Amino acid sequence: MALRIALARRSLCTSAVSSQFPASLAAAAAEAAKNKPAPIPSDTLFVSGLNKRTSNEKLHEAFSQFGNIVHARVVTDRNNGYSKGFGFVKYATVEEAAKGIEGMDAKFLDGWVIFAEYARPRPPPGQTPPQGSDANRRW
Repeated sequence: MALRIALARRSLCTSAVSSQFPASLAAAAAEAAKNKPAPIPSDTLFVSGLNKRTSNEKLHEAFSQFGNIVHARVVTDRNNGYSKGFGFVKYATVEEAAKGIEGMDAKFLDGWVIFAEYARPRPPPGQTPPQGSDANRRW
C-alpha cells in the first residue's frame, strides 16, 4: 500500500513539473546538450560523486579492472583532510581510460553513483579559465 502511495505521489509530482515547463524549454536544453563540444580524450579521468569515505585504494581497486592504472587519487580538503567527493584516475593509455569511463560511469561505488569523464587540462598559470555558464560563479 505504501509503495502505491509513493508511486502515485511520484507520478503526480512529475506530471505537475512537466506541465509547468513548456516543451520548447526541454527542446532547447536538448539542443544545448547536443551542441556541447566533445571531450578531448585523455589518459586521466575525473571521477565525481564519490562517497566521502572512499579511499585512494578503493578508487584504484574499482577502476583497475579496466586497465593498468598509474595512480588514483581522491582529492581532500587541505585543512581538515576530508574528501571533497571527487578524484582522478590516471591510466597508462587513452584506450584504457575510455574503457574505464565505459565501465564505471553512472555505476555504484561505496553505495554512491559515481560519474567518470575525461579530465580537462588546467589552464596555464596567469591565464583565465574558459568563459562559460560558470564564469560568474563563485566557488
